[in-house]
Amino acid sequence: MVHPLAGQKAPTDQLVNLPRLLADYYTIDPATPIAFGTSGHRGSALVGSFNENHVAAITAATAEYRQRRQHTGPLFLGFDTHALSEAAFRTTLEVLAAYGVPTIIHKKNEYTPTPVISHLIINHNLHHPKALSDGLIITPSHNPPTDGGLKYNPPHGGPADVDVTNWIEKRANELLSKPTTINRWSYLRARSAETTQEADFIRPFVRALNDVVDLPAIKSAGLKLAADPLGGSGINFWGPIAEEWGLNLQIVNPIVDASFAFMTLDSDGAIRMDCSSPYAMAGLIQKSGGFDLAFGNDPDFDRHGIVSGGKLMNPNHFLAVAIDYLLSHRPHWPNRAKVGKTLVSSGLIDQVVATKGRELYETPVGFKWFVEGLTQRSLVFGGEESAGASLLQRNGSTWTTDKDGFALTLLAAEIMARIGRAPHELYEILATRHGHSHYGRLDTAITESEKTTLKSIDAARLVGTICAGRKIIAASTVAAGNNAPIGGLKVILADRSWFAFRPSGTEPKLKFYVESFSSPEDWRNIVAEAPGLIFN
Repeated sequence: MVHPLAGQKAPTDQLVNLPRLLADYYTIDPATPIAFGTSGHRGSALVGSFNENHVAAITAATAEYRQRRQHTGPLFLGFDTHALSEAAFRTTLEVLAAYGVPTIIHKKNEYTPTPVISHLIINHNLHHPKALSDGLIITPSHNPPTDGGLKYNPPHGGPADVDVTNWIEKRANELLSKPTTINRWSYLRARSAETTQEADFIRPFVRALNDVVDLPAIKSAGLKLAADPLGGSGINFWGPIAEEWGLNLQIVNPIVDASFAFMTLDSDGAIRMDCSSPYAMAGLIQKSGGFDLAFGNDPDFDRHGIVSGGKLMNPNHFLAVAIDYLLSHRPHWPNRAKVGKTLVSSGLIDQVVATKGRELYETPVGFKWFVEGLTQRSLVFGGEESAGASLLQRNGSTWTTDKDGFALTLLAAEIMARIGRAPHELYEILATRHGHSHYGRLDTAITESEKTTLKSIDAARLVGTICAGRKIIAASTVAAGNNAPIGGLKVILADRSWFAFRPSGTEPKLKFYVESFSSPEDWRNIVAEAPGLIFN
């Protein structure tokens, strides 16, 4: 059910009260424990799930983890444009300095995108393997303005795996119960500490971008590009990128506002900086006329949204186009490396990868599953259905091991520059060849009964039953690529259509994914029948 105000500017009375939000960060006692989902700990100060003590405890636990693992290199610390992010940045630095952690921050209090932190970690460790660095990124990603988040990237540069987050989470909750035991300095003392250093994070990243995307080709094609940072942490990167590489790129929304009052409401009526949502991206879509290509990113710039032909591309459609192009235009990529995708990404990707003679690596949801492959170059690409992806450099080296919204949006421009067709046109060619994808996700509140069902379901009992007029040919609770539990269920029908259920890793929601290769009506039929097969 789409909210009646979806795609419109938020009413003034719906905007967050920023003074109250920040006051609650410092004065409300934690009401919930620390819990690491697929992208760190997230919550809101308004309800006591992301407060000063949460952040101090997570940071102290991270400092202890580094010491246990003997990570003696610097920790790269960044934050995005959410109101709670800057407050949490100060708390984090106060604790890191008190624990003697060498910390590098972006000079002049600049915001720092997630892929930049990943790139910094990888490059440092490439040259200093005996003094490994890691990073903390303060961001709740695309979550509403009321939220805050904090995630840890270990020395491989990507999202931490569960063995790491479980240790940090357990220790942080121990510290949360006795916050006076956490070492902490004043912010001014921490900022001037010998262990705190500043560096320019922008220019090195900007100059390295040509290693992963053919920027001279974009310049030569003379494409007129529009970028909407959605008020996010990459806002001050686009100008230097355009200047350094001679791109005809215009920032159509230069506003940074912690209330995100410029945003249009998402499908549920919330302010959410989701660059994969046509409702949240309505402002850019309206401005995209006159540009060859337009793109947007979420606040920490680990996701991408591509507006091609005046419409926002379904993230799955663009991933298929990107993979199809890359496997024909990256001759230095390792020949036997696989292509990674999450199991709730489009089946169209499977067809593209098979046609190119590559092997697919299908994983549960979460970019952490691609980190090892991108590091060891056993994967050339890893992509998620939620518009997050990264890839190897053009010479086959590792670029980032976390999602990179810069690389994927600029890749869309490279594709158009080199092929001479827009990404949405290339999708139609793929769809004509492999079948049109009718894909969608529905989010609902999850009940305890549904949680229990998904944990205990016998997937084998579903095989042979009928859904929307077709036989179920496969059902599984583990991913095909690595046999890891998916935390839910995926069911495949006889004509390649499929559906899946899984609890959200960041919100108390049930996520229901459906893809049909027949018609929108068939998609609706699967939506109507599938829940009854699983939960009744």
